[in-house]
Amino acid sequence: MIAHSKDPVPDQTPSGVAQDINWDDFRDHLATADKDGRRRWLYPKKPAGKWHRRRAWFAVLLIVVMFAGPWIRIHGNPLLLLNIIERRFSILGHIFWPQDAFLFAVAMLVFITGIIIFTTAFGRLWCGWACPQTVMMEMVFRKIENLIEGDAHEQRALDEAPWSRQKLFKKVLKHGVFLGLSFVVGNTLLAYIIGSEQLLAIQFDDPAKHRVGLTFMVLFSLLFYGIFARFREQACTFICPYGRFQSAILDENSMVVAYDTKRGEKRGPSHRDQSHDHRAAAGLGDCIACRQCVAVCPTGIDIRNGTQMECVNCTACIDACDAIMDKVNRPRGLIRFASLNNIERGERQRFTARMQLYAVVLAALISLFLFLVFTRAEVGTTLLRAPGALFQKTPAGAIQNIYTIKVINKTGRDLPIELKLLNRAGTVRLMGAGTFIVPKEALAQTSVLIELESAALTEGSTKLKIGVFSGGKLLETVVTGFVGPRR
Repeated sequence: MIAHSKDPVPDQTPSGVAQDINWDDFRDHLATADKDGRRRWLYPKKPAGKWHRRRAWFAVLLIVVMFAGPWIRIHGNPLLLLNIIERRFSILGHIFWPQDAFLFAVAMLVFITGIIIFTTAFGRLWCGWACPQTVMMEMVFRKIENLIEGDAHEQRALDEAPWSRQKLFKKVLKHGVFLGLSFVVGNTLLAYIIGSEQLLAIQFDDPAKHRVGLTFMVLFSLLFYGIFARFREQACTFICPYGRFQSAILDENSMVVAYDTKRGEKRGPSHRDQSHDHRAAAGLGDCIACRQCVAVCPTGIDIRNGTQMECVNCTACIDACDAIMDKVNRPRGLIRFASLNNIERGERQRFTARMQLYAVVLAALISLFLFLVFTRAEVGTTLLRAPGALFQKTPAGAIQNIYTIKVINKTGRDLPIELKLLNRAGTVRLMGAGTFIVPKEALAQTSVLIELESAALTEGSTKLKIGVFSGGKLLETVVTGFVGPRR
């Protein structure tokens, strides 16, 4: 704990000039909790302005994509499917299996590196503009709450008022809508995990056949209801680790939502008959201490205290401050997107050496990922000699080996499979009647009989290369050993 007095204390700035620190404005606890650690419920004011309109249109696009995602098909496969239970995944219509784990490893490296370089350049722009938690909370649930209960002062008055029919009606209506929307959001997430077809089966089939699925459906709905109705901004503060490791990523050239201290300080209220020259003569800056930037903040922080863990770059404070600057006839941009060097030194935003290094690493990982995706075989084949089986000699003097073949079809269509020897003269026969067809997105198994002439054999084991074909197209090449009699 840091002991401090409420009296102004002289402090030495980097330039050596003594300044007074106002400890009343010193932050020593989370914005969403009081000094005793109790939850402080936030009532953010409705934001308005050009940045909010841009966020709203972008949020509409993201919400449409999010809810339509499970139903969109590319080549017959889901746009995105993360079926961990059945170990079946689909990304942009490409089916991935556990055998493609290296692709997921590379994809995770691409994702993490992308976050690092994006945060280094633009701060937590992802959190305020594209994170599903923020988008749904601020652009859907918060809008509904404002529609039913009113703006911040009306919500606070309603919560402090004694229970009445009107209050009960508004609370029941709000939480009923929240619960219904949480059910929709939870089902959408479930569709990304088990697939839209399975979700429809759970919803319209006999409930007794889908008890596990129904249980997860209820749990997901209650989880999202708890997040959007009660937990809210604390999900970003206490659960999400992004805000905590951003301090290791941001630097003096990162563009974040920032308060221009050189222009705004010293703060002081504005009087109707006070001109800018009079304020400057009194040592006052453009900040009139209206606290509108704090009133609209969805995480309850004061952006004038600098970049903080809870700030998600939602730009609500920019719109609020610009509106006040218009009223007092001062230029906009007291709070704006800027870097520390831009504010303190007047430097332009630049692409630093660290950003360039991250960009090179990211480009290399993306190139590797795309190469692995586009060169990935449509099937995964395992060909092994049948356990315990010895070679056989035919009356004509040829040697036969029997194998077991397993083929995973990674495509969205049925594949008829043929096998051909590529490096030796001989015959390959698939056991069983008819053509060996591997169903889409499934695994099939059968026995294979390979026959070679004795003259084609080498001492001990002979290495064979076998091509896996479908419709005359070579899909994969497998290597195995062929055993015969010693000479």
